[in-house]
Amino acid sequence: MTRPLAGALAGVAALAVLAALLFLIDSAAAYPWIKAVHVIAVISWMAGMLYLPRLFVYHVGAERGSVQSETFKVMERRLLRAIINPAMIATWAAGLWLAWHGFAFQGGWLHAKIAAVLALSGVHGYLAGAVRRFAEDRNEKPARHWRIVNEIPTLLMIAIVVLVVVKPF
Repeated sequence: MTRPLAGALAGVAALAVLAALLFLIDSAAAYPWIKAVHVIAVISWMAGMLYLPRLFVYHVGAERGSVQSETFKVMERRLLRAIINPAMIATWAAGLWLAWHGFAFQGGWLHAKIAAVLALSGVHGYLAGAVRRFAEDRNEKPARHWRIVNEIPTLLMIAIVVLVVVKPF
């Protein structure tokens, strides 16, 4: 089994276990706490999703094999593994629990939000693949590409926040 596949499977397993544990607790007492965890996880996930492409912008300018390039590799790997991945798992686990216990998965706004979070998760996967390519010195994208990619999580975040706060449909 390849390392990326093993990592993805471990993440899915962690999400499943966390979600299962959340569904076993008393929903009335836990709701505000799980909502707080969800907001904290979302903030952490977004911070990493906004910072990682910016690291790529600077990494592109570093000479391959240089001390600077190797430092960027460590920063990117640690950001992904220690912050972005766990925050995404916690966001999904708490979010699914809230969607079930708070809204019974009802509402057009909620369905649109879940679609936007799925898109954000896809961007997360793209960035995780980029971390791997940078680590192997196989990045072929210019800094401009990473500047544009850096805006995608922002746009998705705006859509998600509007959907949650305004609930337009």
